[in-house]
Amino acid sequence: MTVLRYPPPRLAIVVPCYNEAEVFTYCQQELGKLLDEMKKDLLIQADSYLLFVDDGSKDTTWEQIAAASSRIPCVQGLKLSRNVGHQSALLAGLEAARPDADAIVSIDADLQDDITAIPKMVQAYREGYDVVYGVRASRESDTWFKRSTAEGFYRLMSVMGVKQVFNHADFRLLSQRALSGLLEYSERNAYIRGLVPLVGFPSTEVYYARGLRTAGESKYPLRKMLALAVEGITSMTISPLRMIAYLGFCISILSLGATAYILVLKLTGHTIAGWSSVMLSIFFMGGVQMLSLGIIGEYVGKIYIEAKKRPRSHIESHVRHDG
Repeated sequence: MTVLRYPPPRLAIVVPCYNEAEVFTYCQQELGKLLDEMKKDLLIQADSYLLFVDDGSKDTTWEQIAAASSRIPCVQGLKLSRNVGHQSALLAGLEAARPDADAIVSIDADLQDDITAIPKMVQAYREGYDVVYGVRASRESDTWFKRSTAEGFYRLMSVMGVKQVFNHADFRLLSQRALSGLLEYSERNAYIRGLVPLVGFPSTEVYYARGLRTAGESKYPLRKMLALAVEGITSMTISPLRMIAYLGFCISILSLGATAYILVLKLTGHTIAGWSSVMLSIFFMGGVQMLSLGIIGEYVGKIYIEAKKRPRSHIESHVRHDG
């Protein structure tokens, strides 16, 4: 028999939005229906709500959010002053929901993540779990390229020492105390998928099948996925810097061996003049040095940004139903 440690929570579902005008109505209706069903089943409190965060959209996303909040009691809207990126927008929404929500679920507006997993997350929360990860059961719906690059991304992060849940993105439930712990990480270059496991607290996983996007375009093309990978690695681990040190050590050893070999050839009169070998060595070392400087520069840039302690975002407007 399952033991429920917590009563039905006041649930907030936080949805970051950037140019989601084509899918907003569908997203709001589906999540609204889900909230109503969960309220009828006494799984959540009657004052649970949806919080849509507009990340500086250039289309009519904010107008639709504001209109929905004026007529639907469970809909709230948060407008950021400019586009700050998915991770910062999500953190802004989570921070806004923390004071008055017992549990907070984050999900993307395209609803490719299965919303029927949310009641299971709430049930896990009531059983005593502070963090409930939404994890894809498989990637059969992805193209070969998307599946290969995504799985390669998770493996690379694991090799680099970043602790994160395999096949988990930003679909999760956090208790209020877990969210408070997450928000204590104040870095500007936040990689939430890697930060949540650092918070600790009891956690579990809920598996689901990911669907297709109903409309609009993906906000995470290959370019942004690569940028996210770089952000995650450089924000969560110094492994690349250690790799540079190991590489430098290995090249130094090889150089000593090569020097000894050249001296032997010189003393025995077997020196062979060669332009190709010299140019190859120059280009190889030049490439290694430029790559090393680039990696070091990425870390120095992050130190520069963090040292300024600039805010992640500014809230322009927070709307909710007046009734």
